[in-house]
Amino acid sequence: MFRRLPLTALLVILTLLLGACHSIKVLVPPNLRAPTDSGDSLAQAKLQLQKATPCCGSFADFSYQTPLPWRPKKFELGPGSMVANLNGVRSYFLAFHLPADVKVPYKVALKSELNGRWLHSSYLFAPTVVLLDAAFQPIDSQDVPLCEYMGWSSATTGAFGAVKVTSDKARYLVVYSSADQQSGDTYWEQSPATFSAEAPVQMTSNGSFRIPHGPDGTVWVGLMNETYAKAIDNGICDKAPQGKGLLNTLRTALPTHWSKSGT
Repeated sequence: MFRRLPLTALLVILTLLLGACHSIKVLVPPNLRAPTDSGDSLAQAKLQLQKATPCCGSFADFSYQTPLPWRPKKFELGPGSMVANLNGVRSYFLAFHLPADVKVPYKVALKSELNGRWLHSSYLFAPTVVLLDAAFQPIDSQDVPLCEYMGWSSATTGAFGAVKVTSDKARYLVVYSSADQQSGDTYWEQSPATFSAEAPVQMTSNGSFRIPHGPDGTVWVGLMNETYAKAIDNGICDKAPQGKGLLNTLRTALPTHWSKSGT
């Protein structure tokens, strides 16, 4: 027969049990965990770029042995990549020779991926594209505007852009990031509190955000294909202007005698 425990002993046991419960770690899915980024990843990336030793100071110094991919291909730009110093601005870069058997005009597709796990602390590599002739002289230079497109996977999600090649004198293509691009941002129509780069389809449609541009990141470059063309055609480039309401739209769209009869 068990003896009854004194009230004091029962209280001690209950306290220990409660303490043990609180010490048990609760398993939380990765996309629901609190952000762990320190917020200084962009500053660190800029510092790393400034510490790097530039290899090139003009487009003629670049190597153009890499052919432009026949479809968008993934490239990583960051520590360990080659750095150029163009007009006093440092940037990681990619250099390609253009296909000789593709008739102009044709399009080169680009996509930048979020650099960071959480939207509020992420940034993008914003590309500047320069087309060069056979003498390595610029024919065209563009800061490529990026438009957000959310696909069903990370492969079809990102900030998309494109450049059209119209000159038959174009022989080479350089992708880098100008001073304006590195100091700019890209519109992102998602809430930073609910978006995770690891699960782009798990998001809400409320809120908006602007992603700052940074010096490094993942960029896809290659000839335009159907997937990228669809993403660019349906991408969100900026916040839509606010309308004047459905009633006002109907009044302006209907014939004059109808709209007058409704007043």
